[in-house]
Amino acid sequence: MTRALRRLGVAVLALAVLAGLAGWQALRLYRAPGPLAAAAQVVVPRGGTEVIAGTLQQAGVIADARTFAAAAWATRGEGPLRAAEFAFPPGASLAQVLEVLRAGRPVQRRLTIPEGLTARQIVAVLQETPGLTGEVTAPEEGAVLPETYAYQWGDDRAALLRRAEGAMLVALNTAWTERAEGLPLATPREALVLASIVERETALPEERPRIAAAFLNRLKRGMPLQSDPTVAYAAAAGGALDRPLSRADLDRDHPFNTYRIRGLPPGPIAAPGTASLRAVTRPAATEDLYFVADGSGGHAFARTLEEHNRNVARWREIERRRADGAAPAAR
Repeated sequence: MTRALRRLGVAVLALAVLAGLAGWQALRLYRAPGPLAAAAQVVVPRGGTEVIAGTLQQAGVIADARTFAAAAWATRGEGPLRAAEFAFPPGASLAQVLEVLRAGRPVQRRLTIPEGLTARQIVAVLQETPGLTGEVTAPEEGAVLPETYAYQWGDDRAALLRRAEGAMLVALNTAWTERAEGLPLATPREALVLASIVERETALPEERPRIAAAFLNRLKRGMPLQSDPTVAYAAAAGGALDRPLSRADLDRDHPFNTYRIRGLPPGPIAAPGTASLRAVTRPAATEDLYFVADGSGGHAFARTLEEHNRNVARWREIERRRADGAAPAAR
């Protein structure tokens, strides 16, 4: 009996040693560096542990799907595995991979809506952005604030668009609340309309308050705005014109043709940014009434028609010289 007990004790001890060795080996494997050579972002789909394991193995994040599944089951008390786009560090161990899936922050992507786009162009940007889902219809012109928006893989396009529309309401309300006194603008919408025109007139931030001032001065005097971008918007039926303006465009009777109408057009022609909203509500202190391209990417401003005509003549001479210089290369 004593010998039998001794043998049983030895057997139990051997099993304990083997179990300990197995546990130690499992722990070593759990914490060992994985096969990922460089940091990677992986879209982890819904579908359970097997689907996740297959995705991670195919992406090179883990070496063996079955080992991963076993580790996930053994540590199931630490929380469920989530589906999202995650960033994994190089050489991530099983322990690190599971920590990312359970507690890591999904990858934050960025979508930039540039200033001055039409509603149709904004829809195109949303449709071409990777990772967004769902259909989206064109918003009202000028209703979206050009800005950079964070999103995650799988987010809804329509929801992101609603965020951008909400941001415009906040920005417009702020600009209107902080507006200067004596503006010839009756409502925030009128400020939005004029800001959209300013946005399309110049790409130079420092010019926006001065161009806004010129338009506001014209409105005060009852002069037509004579803004080429409004004519282009009319000629393109609310889109982006892909050709130069013609005399027929300038002469066309249209609510957006500010060469033929006085005052503001009936709506925005693009999405203005916060700088343009501020420019029309806090314009430069100037008596300018006119401006024309100066050949350097900016504009030459004038208070009188005589001065403006001289600026126009200089611009036409610049255009003529450019055309003469380009002629030999065109042959």
